[in-house]
Order: sequence, then structure tokens, then C-alpha cells
Amino acid sequence: MSTLYFMSFRSLARILCVVTGMAAAMSLFAQTTVDTTIHVQKEEDFYTIQTVPIPEGVLLEVGGMTFLPDDALAVSTRRGEVWIITNPYMKNGARPQYRLFAQGMHEVLGLNYINGDIYAVQRSELTRLRDLDGDGEADEYETVYSWPLAANYHEFSYGPVLDRDGNMILTLNLAWVGDHGESLSKWHGWMIKITPDGKMKPFAAGMRSPAAFALNDKGDIFYAENQGDWVGSGSITHVAEGDFVGNPASLVWSHLPGSTVTLKKEDIPDTGEPKYDVAKRVPGLKPPSVWFPHTILGISTAGLINYDTKGKMGPFEGQLFVGDQGQSKIMRVYLEKVKGVYQGVVFPFREGFSSGILRLNWGSDGSMFVGMTSRGWGSTGRAKYGLQRMVWNGKTAFEMKTVQAKPDGFEIEFTQPVDEQSARDAASYYVSSFTYKYHHNYGSPVINQGSCPIKAITVSPDRLKVRLVVDSLRLGYIHEIKAEGVLSAERNTLLHNFGYYTLNQLPDGEKLAITAENRVTETAPQHAHTMKPETPKAAVKASKTNDPKHVTLQPADWTKGADRTIVIGTKPGLKFDVEAITVKAGSRIKLLFNNNDDMLHNLVVTKPGAADNVGEAATKLGLNGEKLGFVPSMADVLFHTRLLGPTEKEAIYFTAPAQPGDYQYVCTYPGHYVVMRGVLRVTK
Repeated sequence: MSTLYFMSFRSLARILCVVTGMAAAMSLFAQTTVDTTIHVQKEEDFYTIQTVPIPEGVLLEVGGMTFLPDDALAVSTRRGEVWIITNPYMKNGARPQYRLFAQGMHEVLGLNYINGDIYAVQRSELTRLRDLDGDGEADEYETVYSWPLAANYHEFSYGPVLDRDGNMILTLNLAWVGDHGESLSKWHGWMIKITPDGKMKPFAAGMRSPAAFALNDKGDIFYAENQGDWVGSGSITHVAEGDFVGNPASLVWSHLPGSTVTLKKEDIPDTGEPKYDVAKRVPGLKPPSVWFPHTILGISTAGLINYDTKGKMGPFEGQLFVGDQGQSKIMRVYLEKVKGVYQGVVFPFREGFSSGILRLNWGSDGSMFVGMTSRGWGSTGRAKYGLQRMVWNGKTAFEMKTVQAKPDGFEIEFTQPVDEQSARDAASYYVSSFTYKYHHNYGSPVINQGSCPIKAITVSPDRLKVRLVVDSLRLGYIHEIKAEGVLSAERNTLLHNFGYYTLNQLPDGEKLAITAENRVTETAPQHAHTMKPETPKAAVKASKTNDPKHVTLQPADWTKGADRTIVIGTKPGLKFDVEAITVKAGSRIKLLFNNNDDMLHNLVVTKPGAADNVGEAATKLGLNGEKLGFVPSMADVLFHTRLLGPTEKEAIYFTAPAQPGDYQYVCTYPGHYVVMRGVLRVTK
């Protein structure tokens, strides 16, 4: 009932006071004064983002962050510096103060204050920094442990994080060679540990680009992985000693003394099956604990932090927060252990940060400090770097707090009591499942999509939990759980109405008895019209070979060939190597796009001024994005290539627009459109 409708009843009640008497009027008024207005929540209503000012001339491309005992924040940068920031909270309106503590190091992507010293992870070593004379600057740069490099730009190194036994955990990236990752240097692609006496112990293998890792509240290690070769989408994975987590390039070192992994490269099949299925045949291969659907919940997982007693960010204690570098946002993860295996659900949490998120730290007041950089990697947050602080205002949003697996479905716990009518309505939900290919290719489209019909629904007496009996559950699959129609008792919409649960094990226990009261009728429309993974039209669009916007064979009537052949490649920093081209209106163009980068790219020519609209629309394609090449079906798209993997190339043919103007070309892979673009200038 709208507010306007409610007001009409108030007027009617006043009339009845005169015509039929006070008793009848007040009875009707009492029945119609219930506020049924639906209240839409927004992230900024609960979590504010504050920018920590950075002095001019300080290029704070954050690689690592750690707090010191005096509540100053130490920040390392990709330019090899360490800055000490006092008053990062900007208390009493005072600006923070910056002091250069150390410099001259090599891309410091990790920092930690441990037992009275600052430890920095450079590309090739773990370094202890000490201020011996108390002047606020490091005097001693001591190598604790070093490892070889092959001079490949992708050999990043991260850490250190302390494990529960006092060892320092580090991870070493694979190099990138052509179109795939390689371990060109010893132990790259591994998680290693440095003991308190400085000895190295190989711990686990199979990492590709493990940009972040942290301990949960049980002391177990989880690491965040990025899409790439052998990695269909981003994820977080529980890592135990001796695990192999997926990329076989690291196995070239498994024969060395000290290796905890016995697998060899040739033991890993390249069949394109789901990773979970392959793991059943390959002992030691561990699938992710939680998958992050690509482009929906990030494209470059990073910044992993446990919500422990230091934090103050709503009623989500014991969960993990995960930042994303490419989409400049933070997700929330609830984990549970079923039959000894970790699994769980990932939800959106907060977006809108100014640059690509790489590091997260708790401040002493429970706020979350967010360190960012985007140079060379790109992000939806357009700043090249930044430091921001997220603060919870104490108000609790209506959210799905947790999702737990049941023998016959899922149980959703909410942060506030639900409106029982909407919670019992099957049309309020939609559940589906899908997974990714495990293969040597870069990334993967969504595969094996299927719906999971809801058979029964119950609401707990306190209205904080809803149990869904779900058909067609599949082990190893990501289950999309949407609850768009559920309202709180106070008529609030969910702040985020979806999550993705990775089901590695089904728990034992009693299944819910389906009764006449809780049974869902077969005809209940469970939001299928808005939630289907792929519409028939989209499928047809993806399979067309005669798309006039994607012509890959020279047209038959071009008897004299193209008037102009243009070759465009890529260069580091998410850029085309040709950023401006001038052609004549109506001329016949052959455009060869060569993706010589280590990421997926396309090239899309748009109408003047439409590049942002097209890029934003591509980001919203959701699960179907990769199948559609991240090219949205819209009039603003004029011509495009397909989505190309590393080292791939494609030629397209088109006739230049008849109307002179500046037409933009852009890569619409999510996050890239912000910086990766050029101008096709059409003249008379």
C-alpha cells in the first residue's frame, strides 16, 4: 500500500467520524494505518568511505600496510618506499603527517610489524628494517631470506603473514611467458614459510598470482587467487601443508629436497572438466573453498582480512573481507567446515573505492583502512593510487548474514527478522548452479548452468532464519542464491540480495519433512524471469557468425580490398599501442587487433561519447559476460572483435561511419574500459 493510498483512507476515516460515528471510523483507521512502504537501503547508509589525504609529490601506490604500536600506519609502495603516517584517522580534523622511513627497495608488495621490527617483502627477498639511532628513518636493511628472479615482470612476491606457530608466510608469483604462466625461478608458484631462525620451508604449490592471504579465526590459512591460466575465476582457498591448489607450472620444483608436494606436471590432466571433478582423480589437488563469480564479485581478488576482535564492521564477526583490485570493491565471505572441508558463501559488501584495492588493515577504532593502486593493472576506481578508510556507523543493515548448507538445501540467516509473508513466498527466491573449466586457457566461461527448483520453505520462530529445500544440488558447483523479494519485518529491502555458495560437501543430518504448509507448488514463479543465467536471445547472439558488427571475412563486394588496414596491439598499463587513428568517412577498413598482453581483451568501436555507457553495460552482463565476449547488445556498439586471450589476434572488416566525428574504441572487459581506449577520428 503506497503512502498516497494510505492518505486516502485517512480522509475517508475523517468523513466516517461525522457520518457513521467515531467507533466505526476509528476501527477502519486502525486497520489502515500500518505502514507498508518499502524502504530501499544503500551501502552509504551504513558504511562511509573517508579519503586519507596524501601530500603532493608522494606517490602512494600501496603495496603493503601495517600498524605500529603508537597507532601510526606504515605503508609500503610499489616504488620501493616505506612511509610512516601519523594520525591516519584525522582526529580532531588534523591532517595526517607523512615521514619517509625507507627507500630504494624493489616493489614492496607486503609489510608487517612483527616482534618490534618492520618486515618488507621485496620482489627477491624478505627484508627486516630497523631504525638504530631513533631518527625516524631506517638505518639497517637486513636480508632475512632471498630467492632468485628471472627478471620477468610478473614475478611479484607477497607477505609476510604470521602463522599460529610464529612462522612468516610468503607467496611467490609465477612469471608470464607468452600466453601462460611459468615458474622460471625456484619456488615461484609456491607458498613458503620462513621460520623464526630464518630457514625456508616449502609449504604448498599451485599458486598463480596469490596477491593476498590471511588466517581465519581458527588459525587456518586462506589465499586469494586471480583469474588466469588454469584459473577459471577468482577464489579463496584453504591451504594446508602439502596442498596443490591448481597451476601445474610450480610443479617443476616438486622433486627438490624439502618439497611437501609429490605431484608432477604430467600428473595434471588438461581436459576442461570442472576442477572439483579432476580433484577426485588427482590426490592432492584442492579446489577452492569459495569461488568468486568473475565480473560479478570482482576480477582481481586481493586484500584478504579476517573480521576479528580488532574490527568493527557490523554483525559479521568471524567472517572474511576480500578486496578486489580490478573492481575497487570489497566482498564478505562466510565459511563453514563440512566433513573436514571448508566451503561457504560470498556476498557483496561495499563498492565505490577510489582505486584498485590491494591491502586491508584494521585500525585501532575498528575502522578498515584500504590501500590501493591501479598503475598497470587498471581499476574501476579511476585514481592511480590512494588510501581510504571505511567506517561503520553502528546501524545494522538488513542482509543475508550467513548461508549454511543442509542435507537438502540451504539455510539463510538474516541480520534482522524477516517479513514472514515475503519470506514464505517462493517467488522471492531463485537458486541456480554453474561452474568453470579447469584447463590451461586463460579464464573460463560459465559452464553447466542449471536451475535448482525450491521444493519447500520454512521460517524459524524468531524469523531470523529461512530454510530452503532445494532440488538438483551439485557438489563442486557454485550455487547462486538470490532473495530479491524478501523484506525485513520493518519493510526494508536487502542491502545485497544475492550470494554465491560453493558446495564442496553435503552435511549429514535430518532432511526437512515436506508438508502441505511448507511445500512450494510446482507453478511458483521463482523469479526465473529475471534470474535465468542465459536468455535464448543472448544465446543466439553469441552464436551468430554473420553479425554485421563482427565481420571477420572480407566482404565479397570489396573487390579491390580494404581502403585502409590498421594494426592495433596492446602495451603495458592497460593501453592500446595505437591510441588515435584518422580515417575517411565511408572508407573500407580492415582492423587487425593483436592481443600481445597477459590478460583478456577485446576492441569495441562505439558511437562518439558512448564508451563509458558501453563499458558499464558490459560489466553488468553477469554470468553470461564471457560467453558474449563482454560486448553488450546496444546501438552504441558499432563494430567489435571477439574477446581474445593472450597472444591471440583477429581481423574485422567494417565501413567507416558516414558522419564525421570522434568515435571511441575501447576494451570492454570489466574494469578495462576506464583506461584502455583510443579515438577513431572520422573525417570528410
